[in-house]
Amino acid sequence: MLNINIICVGKIKEKYLKDALDEYSKRLCRYCKLSFTELSDEKIPDKLNASLENEIKTKECTNIINHIKKDSYVIALDLSGRQFTSEEFSKKIDDLSMETSHITFIIGGSLGLTQELLSQCNLKVCFSKMTFPHQLIRVFLLEQIFRAFKISNGETYHR
Repeated sequence: MLNINIICVGKIKEKYLKDALDEYSKRLCRYCKLSFTELSDEKIPDKLNASLENEIKTKECTNIINHIKKDSYVIALDLSGRQFTSEEFSKKIDDLSMETSHITFIIGGSLGLTQELLSQCNLKVCFSKMTFPHQLIRVFLLEQIFRAFKISNGETYHR
């Protein structure tokens, strides 16, 4: 069974988002072994300069790098990444499941990811050119992973 780990910066506080994540996690348990690694986000001061922004991103991304399993295929969610249709994303997950038993998705903090971290990723994916709260992107990601498994198994859900 495919192991999927989602490394994310920041905690989910809103009950409605926790409920959505719980629901998709429950649905996904028949397709994969899902785990979350929630990392603390750094405090962002009101007066943020480029140097301080870089320092915060570096701390968060170093922490992310330290939590990536060595044998994992790593996918970063990033605005510069490739956009997939649901069918293409399903095929990608299906193809990866033939090559590896571990996929790690990375969702960075509100300042994004460093070039150092992005260069270590196997793939960058962009869900939209719009900006969304990082907590909401977790729900989007789980929904798309669930949809990918439903598509690849020929089950009704995707229309």
